[in-house]
Amino acid sequence: MAPSAATRSHDVKNANRRLSGLLRDIRACRICEAHLAPRPVIHASATARLCIVAQAPGIRVHETGISFNDPSGDRLREWMGVDRETFYDESRVAIIGMGFCFPGTDAHGGDLPPRKECAEAWQDRLFTALPEFPLTLLVGSYAFDWHLGDRAKANVTETVKAWREYAPGYIPLPHPSWRNNAWLARNPWFKAELLPYLRRRVKKALVKRA
Repeated sequence: MAPSAATRSHDVKNANRRLSGLLRDIRACRICEAHLAPRPVIHASATARLCIVAQAPGIRVHETGISFNDPSGDRLREWMGVDRETFYDESRVAIIGMGFCFPGTDAHGGDLPPRKECAEAWQDRLFTALPEFPLTLLVGSYAFDWHLGDRAKANVTETVKAWREYAPGYIPLPHPSWRNNAWLARNPWFKAELLPYLRRRVKKALVKRA
């Protein structure tokens, strides 16, 4: 027998309550306090239709508390074919890092990798509590390794080139940083083949359920 409307409503409310509690715990997390200045940044809700899994916040994100609030975000939104309003609509789009806090910089001024403790503490619990996404965008090798596991290829280029193997549920992407301008120039298939498909899938995923 199918569950009644009242039962379904009760289940949804419980799921929303569990996710809300988990998000509060993540935003209060201090497990890496000995290594960095904690300010967990995450955007998510129980109604989101599209998930973006990236690396970790950069310094500007750390300062503003808004994911992809930088030129990389401008490029990612252009790739996806969405405006800022849609991108930051938590009821439709979840933005999740493999690390939730800015990890600091290395000796050359580049961002350090996301702290492993963060993913180990939160990723499985979070994706158990989140809704099932019609589409998840995986941005960069740390997201590939966690969410694709053994299906990920030897490097970013090979994984992104194999995007048809992961579609329609997942689409792997390189990081949209200006540092990848040379990569984009060497791989014209990305713009010619993958981006049109990405925009179609994003548009479809964001259509609200009836």
